[in-house]
Amino acid sequence: MQAKLSTQEITELKDAAEKAALQGYAPYSKFHVGAALLYEDGTVVTGANFENASYGMTLCAETVAVAKASSEGRRKGLRAVAIAGGRMENGALVMDSAPVTPCGRCRQVLNEVIGAPDSSALVICSTSNDPVLFDFSDLLPQPFGPAQLGIETE
Repeated sequence: MQAKLSTQEITELKDAAEKAALQGYAPYSKFHVGAALLYEDGTVVTGANFENASYGMTLCAETVAVAKASSEGRRKGLRAVAIAGGRMENGALVMDSAPVTPCGRCRQVLNEVIGAPDSSALVICSTSNDPVLFDFSDLLPQPFGPAQLGIETE
């Protein structure tokens, strides 16, 4: 069951992710990714990928956004996530017709702030056409989180 977002909210969140992707630091892959997180109070927190010559230290856009939100005290209440990714050409983000979805690591990180499995968080993936919408639970159907450890988080 997808979170209820208006067409305008979906468009604004998608646009925020695309704008964030322009700030990506991708000297190695040349693939810029942006993420925008929409919280229950209407706040949007963005992040962009940050690559590193030691590839394992690269930070995905979603992880950057979650860490930024957490550093601002936001650890719960995520309604939706928008992702945009593509190559830069003449200062513009060029996307493919296939959606860029969060990687497995980012799905696990998002799981912490979405509060799955009971969440109906929406994942909006930009494309060169219309955005593709997913329920978070479809992207991470068997999550591992605090419940499996027998603990409650803040």
